[in-house]
Amino acid sequence: MKKSQPFGRLLFLGTSAAVPTVSRSHPCVALWWKGEVLLFDCGEGAQRQLMSASLSFEKITNIFITHMHGDHVLGLPGLLMTMTLQNRRRPLNIYGPKGLRPFVESCLPMIFYQPVFQISIKEVGNGLVASGRKYKVYSHEVRHSVESYAYCFKEDDRPGRFNVEKAEELGVKPGPLRGMLVEGKPVTLEDGRIIMPEEVVEPSRPGVKIVYTGDMGNTPGFEEFCMNADILIHEATFDESMSSEAGSLQHSTCVEAAKLAAAARVKKLILTHVSSRYGDASILLEQARRFFKDVQIAEDFLSIDIF
Repeated sequence: MKKSQPFGRLLFLGTSAAVPTVSRSHPCVALWWKGEVLLFDCGEGAQRQLMSASLSFEKITNIFITHMHGDHVLGLPGLLMTMTLQNRRRPLNIYGPKGLRPFVESCLPMIFYQPVFQISIKEVGNGLVASGRKYKVYSHEVRHSVESYAYCFKEDDRPGRFNVEKAEELGVKPGPLRGMLVEGKPVTLEDGRIIMPEEVVEPSRPGVKIVYTGDMGNTPGFEEFCMNADILIHEATFDESMSSEAGSLQHSTCVEAAKLAAAARVKKLILTHVSSRYGDASILLEQARRFFKDVQIAEDFLSIDIF
């Protein structure tokens, strides 16, 4: 049986917390989606990680920065410089909290040549941030020591599956008429019968939903933002024994992330932003699985196909 091709792919380019390690780079997650690349955070070394993952800089259309701490944003200057030196022409959108615009504008004079491509910098609030090819990205402010936002990538609803057997029974031959039915349009057959889309097309299906938190402490009401997500990418800087430190620093433990995933009924939880104190992160996995079963610890270059 021929395996279907993925609609997209998640690539974890950096999975450390504030201090990188030899195996974990600073935070950066790439979402390849139907020919374009969306970046969530852009920590130091992001461009080299992109190269190692064979992701084209030219395909990057949108960069979403959660907050202005250096481990999440200091990869931007180098990435913009390389894009400029590679003679990029495609416009680039960069989204993030207050302070993003002056930061990026202050970096531009350091680049050898001024970019010839358009850079659009948009400081966000809660709600719709960006729209693309059959997707939207939303933001939600979360508690942290500075202004910080989580992001939700939401694919538009997918068309319902076309029932080939039913279409053949009704005499709808392969060709343009079937395409019209999938698009929700009624068709008229040669014998004059009118076939309605609902006769051969199942109801639409929810599109893929992916939530990325960046850094966050306990944020009341956040579970609604994550509700029924296919994938929740959540920071897990600390294990449960360090919950007091997590609270004071407005970070999360692996257990807090797992409890949120359970409450929000997400399908899969991926823990990232792992403190350098955990050379072996298995303790985070063990503790999280007590509260949520389908959980995974992200490693640099972890790749997940999205169907």
